[in-house]
Amino acid sequence: MRQRVATAVWRVVLAAGLVCGIGLLPWLTRTDPAYTVLKARSAERDPTPEVLADIRAQLGLDGGPLHVLGRWLGGLVRGDAGQSWISGSDVLPDVLQALGASLLLMSVALLVAALTAGTVCARTLRLGARRRLGGRRRGGTGSAVIASLPEFLVASVLATVVGVQLGWLPALGWYGPQWTVLPALALGLPAGAVLGRLLDDLLPGAFGEPWALAAAARGLTGRRIARQALRRCVPALLPNLGLFAVGLTGGAVAVEQVFDVPGLGRTTLQAALAQDLPVLQAGTLALVLLAALATGATRLAARLLTGPALRDGALSSLHRPAPPAGGLLPLLYGAVLLAVVGFGLARDPLALNTGERLLAPSLDHPFGTDSLGRDLLARVGHGALDTLLLASAITAAALVAGVLLGLVPRVSAPLVDTVNAVPPVLAALLVTAVAGSGAATPALAVGAVAWAPLAAHTSALLRQERATLHITATRGLGAGRWYLLRRELLPAVLPPVLRHALLRLPGVALSLASLGFLGLGAQPPSPEWGLLLAENQPYAERAPWAVLAPAAVLALLGALAVTAAGGLRRPRRRCHAAGPVVPEQPTAEKELVAAR
Repeated sequence: MRQRVATAVWRVVLAAGLVCGIGLLPWLTRTDPAYTVLKARSAERDPTPEVLADIRAQLGLDGGPLHVLGRWLGGLVRGDAGQSWISGSDVLPDVLQALGASLLLMSVALLVAALTAGTVCARTLRLGARRRLGGRRRGGTGSAVIASLPEFLVASVLATVVGVQLGWLPALGWYGPQWTVLPALALGLPAGAVLGRLLDDLLPGAFGEPWALAAAARGLTGRRIARQALRRCVPALLPNLGLFAVGLTGGAVAVEQVFDVPGLGRTTLQAALAQDLPVLQAGTLALVLLAALATGATRLAARLLTGPALRDGALSSLHRPAPPAGGLLPLLYGAVLLAVVGFGLARDPLALNTGERLLAPSLDHPFGTDSLGRDLLARVGHGALDTLLLASAITAAALVAGVLLGLVPRVSAPLVDTVNAVPPVLAALLVTAVAGSGAATPALAVGAVAWAPLAAHTSALLRQERATLHITATRGLGAGRWYLLRRELLPAVLPPVLRHALLRLPGVALSLASLGFLGLGAQPPSPEWGLLLAENQPYAERAPWAVLAPAAVLALLGALAVTAAGGLRRPRRRCHAAGPVVPEQPTAEKELVAAR
């Protein structure tokens, strides 16, 4: 009971700190909020001292930031979130309307993600139901490509092709259910591909558990066994599903911009840019509450799906020793990526030739040229130095932080919920406010939120691994916490979390690209991949290669990450010299004696 109370207090402190930090945003940026509000209200009006003083009096800014924050919190207790500094309208109805639009979009996107995840792991389910997983070759290239496609690029292609050229679905606005289809596809396809890969990674362990063998011996149908295997694996993914739900609600800024969806992410971004603090604080508070509800719902669902086995320590480990999956695909993808970067580095990314604008791919320009006649291969190659190296460094730091914080779930769970409620765009604005704008701002913003899914995954896997039979037996023989963590828990948990981090590598690159697309990342003439996509998007219909070139390299990066992740397996222990090659299963007593 005390632990639950302490966790709840820690959650409230974090949420209050986030909301208060946002309330101090104008003063952290060392800008005059009255001037920003004036420009948002009327850009033509001169910012004379009299006009600015009148705005300060209207907004009550003369008392300072603490006075403004205290007044907003006092009104919030009475159910009043204040009035917008820009429009003068009540904040709460506008935020609730934007939240409703985002929740509807999130629900449809989660349905698309579930269907996509089912498609990704359908082959493993089919082979597992037929007891033919022994010769299964790990795939995933198609899902890696889908997961690596930038959401804003998918949104732009769907809006242009399906909405405008074919006219099958509306491409702009928010007036009914049919307007949710295209933005939900843009959000749900990449999210479903990531969830499908994580689920496909767990299913072989579920099909190898004793209950599956007993069920097959009793003559249960393969379809029923597959359903139970799915039920066995889903609880480990539910925390990340909750993170996706909150991310799809508040982090869909780029997609909402493309389709003109009046969602909470777009509303929060516009409020942040205009320094409309009441709207910004109310929107952030709504995301924090949504994150807390999503966490509670996923934990309840995990308990219901797992049943008393989690409490009684009667589970089997889903992460059994297995040999690394060999294959030439990672080498092939890596060689192609290195070749693209190498040939691009040999060219000048800034050389202009307006007479060769938007040329199609040729021998002189293998990727074509952009709207200024610059060679796209050169820009993609030079942009890789910034995008790939930065994304790799952020992923490595996120992996370390996620594993360490995942080991202390009572501390990290509320922190994960709070961090996940901050969209990367808003994080970039907060980082800019504190550290100033610069080349490191996108990296700091993405790194501040990239560790959260890995920490949630680590906590979920540890929770289930601690409930396994061999951990219970080893603990009964006198093994201490450090021994269990070092010899049993971490060897079982680290490989899947590391594979998850590799799956997130293209996503980190996409987050950097999204900030560049929204104008919060690299600035021209930088060849950063997100900026390349943003610059060439207006010419996608006339010169599709200008957009497809950086998108294809991002997809190649995703394919490389997925196939390389397939080779990361918990190694087998030493085998017997004679007889069939099976993993050695030494007794817990022998391990304890050896450890001593």
